[in-house]
Amino acid sequence: MRPFLLFAAVLLPLTAQVAVDANKRYQTKEGREDIAKTLADPHRDGRQKPKELVDALEIKPGQTVADVGTGVGYLLPWLSEAVGAKGTVYGEDIQFDFMEKARALVAEKKLSNVKFQVGSERDAKLPAKAFDMILTLDVYHHFDYPDMMLASIKSALKPGGRFAIIDFYKRPEAMPNGNAVQHIRLDQADVIKEVEANGFQLVKTQEHLPKSQYIAIFRVK
Repeated sequence: MRPFLLFAAVLLPLTAQVAVDANKRYQTKEGREDIAKTLADPHRDGRQKPKELVDALEIKPGQTVADVGTGVGYLLPWLSEAVGAKGTVYGEDIQFDFMEKARALVAEKKLSNVKFQVGSERDAKLPAKAFDMILTLDVYHHFDYPDMMLASIKSALKPGGRFAIIDFYKRPEAMPNGNAVQHIRLDQADVIKEVEANGFQLVKTQEHLPKSQYIAIFRVK
């Protein structure tokens, strides 16, 4: 029994808290305030190209979509427009102060088709089999428990539903000052392997921002 327990104890750190470095600034209110300013930067559209991103996701009017790790709600207006009046968008996050800012944005823009869900580090806590698409924008590398989060995302998708990851390459040129090498947990190929190992099948990939961000879209196997 003792060797088994020792083996389990050795394995545990490999499956938990894998994004410690990427999440350091999120641990304090001051850190989150600084991050929120970047997420809500009025010049962000020029860098992030949200219209082109949403177009690439091929979201249809009337669909139900979740933005996991919505932060201050940056992408919610674009998703709201894409699904239209008969569709629904969920903004999910684990940080209450980010959610407050996202709610304020939705109220300011009068987005009547947007709902919110508070999740956890292990579970997005989204309704089961409810979503045509679930996406993460610059969020997947922040998952401390990727296997558990992928399981919760899988359970929330409708049959045939899609999961989209938009994230940075783990390469020196992907983020300013070479920060991606330390900040990003896995490069694109290894992200795909990890997601496929958790019950998804890759549908397509494409580059979103040259040498910086990619899109990977999956379906449940």
